[in-house]
Amino acid sequence: MLVLAGCTFALLQSLVAPALPEIQRDLHTSPTAVAWVLTAYLLSASVLTPIIGRLGDMFGKEHTLVASLVVLGIGTLVAALASSITVLIAGRVIQGAGGAVFPLAFGIIRDEFPRDRVARGIAFLSALMGIGGGAGIVLAGPIVDALSYHWLFWFPLIAVVITVVATLLFVPESPIKTPGRINWTGAALLAAWLVCILIAVSQGSAWGWGSARVLGLLALGAGLGVLWVRNESGAAEPLVDMRMMRIRGVWTVNAAAFLVGAGMYSSFVLIPQFVSEPTSSGYGFGASVTQAGLFLAPSTLGMLLLGPVSGRLSEKVGSRVPLILGGLATTASFLLLALAHDRHWEIYVASALLGAGIGLAFASLANLIVEAVPPQQTGVATGMNTVMRTLGGSVGGQIGASVLAGTIVAGVPTEGGFTGAFALAAGACALASLAALAVPRPRAPERAHGATRELSAAA
Repeated sequence: MLVLAGCTFALLQSLVAPALPEIQRDLHTSPTAVAWVLTAYLLSASVLTPIIGRLGDMFGKEHTLVASLVVLGIGTLVAALASSITVLIAGRVIQGAGGAVFPLAFGIIRDEFPRDRVARGIAFLSALMGIGGGAGIVLAGPIVDALSYHWLFWFPLIAVVITVVATLLFVPESPIKTPGRINWTGAALLAAWLVCILIAVSQGSAWGWGSARVLGLLALGAGLGVLWVRNESGAAEPLVDMRMMRIRGVWTVNAAAFLVGAGMYSSFVLIPQFVSEPTSSGYGFGASVTQAGLFLAPSTLGMLLLGPVSGRLSEKVGSRVPLILGGLATTASFLLLALAHDRHWEIYVASALLGAGIGLAFASLANLIVEAVPPQQTGVATGMNTVMRTLGGSVGGQIGASVLAGTIVAGVPTEGGFTGAFALAAGACALASLAALAVPRPRAPERAHGATRELSAAA
């Protein structure tokens, strides 16, 4: 049931991306307005995920998971019935509550699974974030072509309803709870700086990266971020314990999550657009929406196959090793795309390599966080890690789009624009590998107690 919940949220994250032009035409709206169908979802999920994760730590992860899924279902219903862009965006904002599915599920696995199966369970569930994202790109075209974009929400809604019922019946309530209160001032500041940063990043291409609006929002977001850290550091019951965030095993993994997320979301934007460009451009394949999605099918398969492998590696040699391997594999994939992209098979090979890397990396990220923090902080810690992936994805996708926009000639990006965007993504993944190397090597006895000792020392 946790797998179905994770798949549903991950699908909703990317399923609408290929359908944005169809949605724009059907709802008679502008490109700027329709872009908010994606932006609003990312904003909402980024803000709500750590808050709901904290609620799960306080009140029980199973109950909170059910509530999160119910809200996700309501938002999906609103989006499925939407007949205007305003209503559709509102539905996407409500859907953002589903972002807490992953940190809550990680906490349930940690609390309920036998110790020797925790790493494998978390690894497989983590890989679903990438699998669902890739599958969404692949499935969107056939669904829209055969039915309509409304069915991009009806199908996931059916899965949400099944998941809610099954969770109530079969998922036990977590025995580990941490009574306390929500630091609402901290929550408001968290929401404010995330909104400023994500709006600036998402609108950078449209407004111009050097415009007063973008620079002003980035500066305001940075200032609010500093205030958030100060507030949380001085709060008796912080939403996010800053001592926890300073643990080397946490901040290094969050840095890797940001950078790997940038690479993954860049691929969802760059590869379909590259193969969709007309053959007259001198490099594109003239692929339809459905055909463009199929170029990411090897990536989805790679994530599906390598996610469980990452879990087994984590059990034998620790989660640091698959994270390093994942960073190296994604770097190699984007380098291949930058250097060799003239034939179909080259794109397929790069896509498969990318999926293998993301499967290894994503599956290990949550395990490393879980190993680094005490059980009572699992929800909020993994929630912040999910936020870092989302932020990285937003930044990576928009920077790639900006690079392409700066090279457009006669309405089509140049081949050099794509090469540069692929090279930037490779650079982000290479930095993720360096961050992975900085993750401490945990010894077996320290995995259970090291985080508690480090928190005590920080205090």
